[in-house]
Amino acid sequence: MGALSLDFTKVLKKFRESAEISQEEMAEELNITQSHVSKYECGRKVIDLETFMRWVQITNCEVQAAAILFGTEVCAQAMHILQTVPMFIGGLFNWML
Repeated sequence: MGALSLDFTKVLKKFRESAEISQEEMAEELNITQSHVSKYECGRKVIDLETFMRWVQITNCEVQAAAILFGTEVCAQAMHILQTVPMFIGGLFNWML
């Protein structure tokens, strides 16, 4: 996969720290060395998209990552649609009965 062009160094560290995961634990989860984790967080190594997405999953920061990648407006619209869909499906189902 291609490398992310944005600087995610602070984001990576914030996600990891907010999940209360050490660099060693993150390295084990990602099957890389602790040195790689440190280099990602310090900007000495560019994280690839696959590793970034795995990092996001491990730290349970999917919503925050989506807001960073797609912007808050897109995420707000997506959340609105997701909340509306069950009501629409429920109404459609009741109409069919």
